[in-house]
Amino acid sequence: MTTTFPRPSRISPSVLTAGAVTFTVFAWASAFVSIRSAGAAYSPGALALGRLLAGSGVLAVLLLIRRQGLPPRGAWRGVLISGVVWFCGYTVALNWGERLVDAGTAALLVNTGPILMALLAARLLGEALPPRLLSGMAVSFIGAVVVGLSMSSGGGASTSVLGVVLCLLAAVAYATGVVSQKPALSFGTPLQITAYSCMTGAVACLPFAGQLATELPKAPISATLNMVYLGVVPTALAFITWTYALARTPAGKLGATTYAVPAIVVLLSWALLGEVPGWLTLLGGVLCLAGVAVSRYRPRKTTLSEPAAPAPSGPDTGASTTGSPCTRS
Repeated sequence: MTTTFPRPSRISPSVLTAGAVTFTVFAWASAFVSIRSAGAAYSPGALALGRLLAGSGVLAVLLLIRRQGLPPRGAWRGVLISGVVWFCGYTVALNWGERLVDAGTAALLVNTGPILMALLAARLLGEALPPRLLSGMAVSFIGAVVVGLSMSSGGGASTSVLGVVLCLLAAVAYATGVVSQKPALSFGTPLQITAYSCMTGAVACLPFAGQLATELPKAPISATLNMVYLGVVPTALAFITWTYALARTPAGKLGATTYAVPAIVVLLSWALLGEVPGWLTLLGGVLCLAGVAVSRYRPRKTTLSEPAAPAPSGPDTGASTTGSPCTRS
């Protein structure tokens, strides 16, 4: 008599992909709250440098484990631009902006990034500029104006408006970095491009090393742990899970999942920081998200005679501007 034992069940790829997407979205959402918390003890530049150093350390270990060296020469232009503008400029601008506005408002404003990406891609990469993009830009612009008006109607108008401007500047830096990174992904792997962009950003933030050295001994341990968390989880690990999901999910469908980030940020900031944006700010943020949705809407075309075209494959699939995360923080 032969005894058979049940084979251990394997987790299905769809479950792993869903888990990767969920982890990424919550990691990016939590970053806004961590920035707001750590920003009470660290200045914007020092926090950016500490975060990028922590992220660079994790990514360097992953490069060694995967045995991936330097990216090819053709990738370095995109790596350098994205490292300076995105990883450094975006991070400093967002850190500064979140000292002046709450985490939920910052997430709503930064989420206009995909529209700016599409606009820059049309100008720099020759991609199409459809009417829906222009319509979405108009809606998001109105939303940004409403957010600005909501800030002006409260106390400390100039400071709050500066925070809105800084968050929008962060969105511009984010969009510029993604568009610059797209050609680089045709030469190197996503891990190489992300790792060396992060390291470039850390080098660009070295002028803040003196501030970090001064503030580190005085900062509470919770703020320092938040800084390290920002580098390890939202910066390093979340990009790995995002790339894993992007390789197994249509880019447009995956990009839409990050619409949930601002809502999660509002809930987390309410639960952990006791911050809730005003109703007019939320209305402006919803208009910003609606503009992004309009710009990315593609009506389905169904025909009876021809099957639907397969999804594109190749280096550009993982680097599409439509597949880039709507919110990176």
